[in-house]
Amino acid sequence: MNPTSSDYADVNGITLYHEIYGNGEPLVLIHGGLTTIGEMLGWVQSLAKTRKVIAVEMQGHGRTADTDRPMTVRTMGDDIAALLDFLKIPTADLVGHSFGGASAIRTAIQHPDKVRRLVVISSPSARSHWYQEARNGMSQVGASMAENMMQTPTGKFSKQWPEPQRFPQFLDKFGKMMSEDYDWSAEIAKLPMPVLLVFADNDSISQKHIAEFFALLGGGVKEPGWLNTQLSRSRLAVVPGYSHYNFITSPEVPQIVGKFLADPLTTRPVGAAAASQAAPAPEKT
Repeated sequence: MNPTSSDYADVNGITLYHEIYGNGEPLVLIHGGLTTIGEMLGWVQSLAKTRKVIAVEMQGHGRTADTDRPMTVRTMGDDIAALLDFLKIPTADLVGHSFGGASAIRTAIQHPDKVRRLVVISSPSARSHWYQEARNGMSQVGASMAENMMQTPTGKFSKQWPEPQRFPQFLDKFGKMMSEDYDWSAEIAKLPMPVLLVFADNDSISQKHIAEFFALLGGGVKEPGWLNTQLSRSRLAVVPGYSHYNFITSPEVPQIVGKFLADPLTTRPVGAAAASQAAPAPEKT
């Protein structure tokens, strides 16, 4: 499958590369750290059968060259919102993997009006929820690893940047960002849109913390009732036989995402329907 279009969007001090596939309701797909659109094509092609998939390459990744702009996950969230404005898309579903999942979470927190549904794949609600080995690995990313990192997908693309010599500096910025502590639990608990969490059964986040993340969204904390009248609008999927590092190869993931997006219970009300749900019930007299 070839993209129907590809373009650069000038947003917040960077030039954000993106490709569009398929037709239908818009879905923004965000890659993991040091990867590009190319590694997600299996998911893109599956999702694009029924959706308009906007695959993006974030700051310093792939064809989106790094600049002097500082790098923070909050800024990444603003970038996705600005890309939707650039494309004149009022609201879209967001799907993010690993680092992309963190970017998607921040977009939903900072711009909830632009996010219809949120899908977080292999990314926790707090940095402390990564296994210690994973946190150590993130903290070690830096310019000293530039030679080896040139073999990563984004390292290879950096040779095409206007200033390819920036790649080591980008690694320092990326490693610093990935080393910063965060806990977004309180903000996540207030998200208004339905959320799907997808993890591997041998992910880099423990099953205990995965369950805690789901509980923040109201999932798995009470009996749903014989007729599912108390069923949470958020969902959790744990896919067997994968780790954090090969999850991108899973054909099950886009199928799970597609089912979530097609579920009428996860459709966020808009317009008059949203207003009626938000309005307080009339008092009985």
